[in-house]
Amino acid sequence: MIAALAFAIALAAAPTAPDVVFQKLAAPDGAQLPIEVGVWRPTDTAPGQNRRLIVMSHGTGGDFRGHEDTARALAQAGFVVASLTHTGDNWRDHSRAADVAERPRQLHVLVDYMLKDWDGHAALDPGRVGAFGFSSGGFTVLAAAGGEPDLSRMTEHCRDHPGFYDCRLVSAGFQPPSLPSRWVHDPRIKAVVAAAPALGFTFDREGLASVRQPVQLWRAGHDQILPSPFYAEAVRGALPRPPEYHVVEGARHFDFLAPCGERLAAAAPEICAPTPGFDRAAFHETFNREVVRFFKNKL
Repeated sequence: MIAALAFAIALAAAPTAPDVVFQKLAAPDGAQLPIEVGVWRPTDTAPGQNRRLIVMSHGTGGDFRGHEDTARALAQAGFVVASLTHTGDNWRDHSRAADVAERPRQLHVLVDYMLKDWDGHAALDPGRVGAFGFSSGGFTVLAAAGGEPDLSRMTEHCRDHPGFYDCRLVSAGFQPPSLPSRWVHDPRIKAVVAAAPALGFTFDREGLASVRQPVQLWRAGHDQILPSPFYAEAVRGALPRPPEYHVVEGARHFDFLAPCGERLAAAAPEICAPTPGFDRAAFHETFNREVVRFFKNKL
C-alpha cells in the first residue's frame, strides 16, 4: 500500500504552537473498534464559545496525523479540528482499504462524538461543521456531505486504465465487501474542502446533486496517483454549484501531505521525495492560509 511504510514510522510531529492544545483520544464506535482521533484546539477554548468544528479524513494507508500542519493552522485561527484514523484503512491495518462506504460512516460517528461526547463539546457550535479530506479522504467528505457515488463505474474505468492506482488496488484483491444499500450522509457538514479526491469519476451530476454546500476543490497539476481528468475534474463538472477550484501547478499527489521531517523523509521517499521544481513547505503556507480563509468565510 502506498504510504503504509511512511506512517509505520512515527511521524516526527512539528511542535504544537503555544496557542494550540493537542489531544489524542478514542471515539467509541458501537461494536466496532474505537476510532483513533487527534484533536487540535485553541488553548483558550471554553464552554459557550460556539467554536467551529472541522473534521478531517486522510488518504489510503494514512492516519490522523497526515495533515497536522493544516490542523494546527485551523486551530490557531480559532477552529477545533478532529482528525480520525480510519479503522481498517490505515498504515497498521489495510483489511478494509477498499470498503469506501465505511469511511463516511466513520466520519459521521466522529461528528456525533465531537458534538455530543467530547469533553469540550460545550464549546462547539453544532450548526458550523466543516469537513476536510485528501485523496480517499476527499471522496469521503464528498460522500458524507451528500454524494452518492456509483461504484459500478469502476469496471469500465479499470478496463480502460488498469495501471491507475485505484485499479491496481482492485487487481491486488482489495475489493469492497459489497455495494452499500445506502451511503451515510451527515447534513451537519456545511462546507467541504476536498484535495485530490479519489474516485471522482464515480460521481455524476445526479450523484452530487445533494452536495449544495460550498466546496473548495484542489488538484495537483502533476498528480501521478490520480491523473487528470478522471478525479478532481470529474467532481468539478458534477457539482451543482461551481466550487472554489485550485490547480496547483507543478505539484504531485503527496504534496498535499504535511512536509516531511528528516526521519520520515529517509524512510518513505515515495511520499516525501521533493517534487522537482516544487517547494512543498512554501506551498503549504499558501494552502493552509486558503483553507483557513475558506472555512472562515463559509461556516
